Amino acid sequence: MPIHPIENRYWTDEMSKIWSEEHKLEAWLKVEDALAKAHAKLGNIPLEASKEISEKANLNYVKLERVKRIEAEINHDLMAMVKALTEACSEEAGKYVHLGATSYDIEDTALALLFKESIAIIEKGLIELKETLLNLAEAHKEAVCIGRTHGQHAVPTTYGLKFAVYACEVQRHIERLNQCKERVLVGKMSGAVGTGASFKGKALEIQKLVMDELGLKPVLASTQIVQRDRHAELIFNLALIATTLEKVAKEIRNLQRTEIAEVSEFFAAKQVGSSTMPHKRNPHKSERICGLARIVKALVYPALDNNPLEHERDLTNSAPERIIFPEAFILIDYMMKQMNSILKTLVFYPKNIERNLNLTKGLIMAEHLMIKLVEKNVGRQEAHELLRKSAIKAFNEDKPLKNILLEEGILKYLTEEELDYCLNPRNYIGEAEKIVEDVVKALRGK
Repeated sequence: MPIHPIENRYWTDEMSKIWSEEHKLEAWLKVEDALAKAHAKLGNIPLEASKEISEKANLNYVKLERVKRIEAEINHDLMAMVKALTEACSEEAGKYVHLGATSYDIEDTALALLFKESIAIIEKGLIELKETLLNLAEAHKEAVCIGRTHGQHAVPTTYGLKFAVYACEVQRHIERLNQCKERVLVGKMSGAVGTGASFKGKALEIQKLVMDELGLKPVLASTQIVQRDRHAELIFNLALIATTLEKVAKEIRNLQRTEIAEVSEFFAAKQVGSSTMPHKRNPHKSERICGLARIVKALVYPALDNNPLEHERDLTNSAPERIIFPEAFILIDYMMKQMNSILKTLVFYPKNIERNLNLTKGLIMAEHLMIKLVEKNVGRQEAHELLRKSAIKAFNEDKPLKNILLEEGILKYLTEEELDYCLNPRNYIGEAEKIVEDVVKALRGK
């Protein structure tokens, strides 16, 4: 019976299968198969033995249930697999199973295979998310809205620019993950402490042959394990993706606040927002993403702690890694799919966007007016002080900024037509539209 929410709530089928016990066992067997082939190629074991090991190194012959029963007796999961594979082979072939290897020659190399599959799914999800954001950026590149800094109205921006900024960030995640693959898609076949002594002078050849067979890079040097700085970098990159998803989700949550109400998650006809408040339309998917981001970010700490192991290794990394790797990948995949769904069905409220643009009665255009006054040969500091005082007065008296400026004699610097132009938010979005176009051109299909 599933206990952890990742098994029955926050999961995706494709990623969860990769991190299942069956698939991990399958990866171990692939490495054993590659090891046997390498030994045979170098003449260390008979070719027929290698062929039989290859034939039997799969889930048709090595059953997870049998491996579990053996593990219950010997308290060693990898050796349980070795025994089960040996049982499946003839006596002659079985004596060559796992020859020269230590457990983590198999485990770490198999782990890289799981990483390879998982990263491919994450990359695909990031590309899909980026395209969704680019589509939104294009569709809303002319949608002027109020920009906010420190939670306060600042100056106008566009929804297109918001989405373009997010798309650029997602592209950087794609690039970082691609760079990270160079360091994490590696394996080892160098024995108990990394010297390769158990391979009788052929360790480096065997290691290369195994990795070539599996499509991985051999490590340059290792101890009993592949060093965990590589794995920590990977988990950090996944956590960084989580922060971007959290950022977008948080923006949606804030913009869906009743008093802002510029966008909202799609709300289905039969959807329930609250068990007691029938009117509620909560951004529950975005809230869920923000909550799960906390979990993914927290996984960075054990990943970092797994790097400073003792001497040529200890086992303190093992238990945390059984948790952090599946959780990080499954949660990120789930969160990305949720975010993509939210964005594709995001609802916009143009009337509220316009209302919020005019909420401060022109105060958000003070910077535009200051720049215009400087063009009219008013000193920058003088113009700033004039607008600052006028803005405070307009706020305190709850009057339009234009009225206060007229009272303060602004017309000695500007015509009323120039004043009205500067007070129109649509005339102060800089090169936002061009930036969006440049982003779409640079990132689409990349």
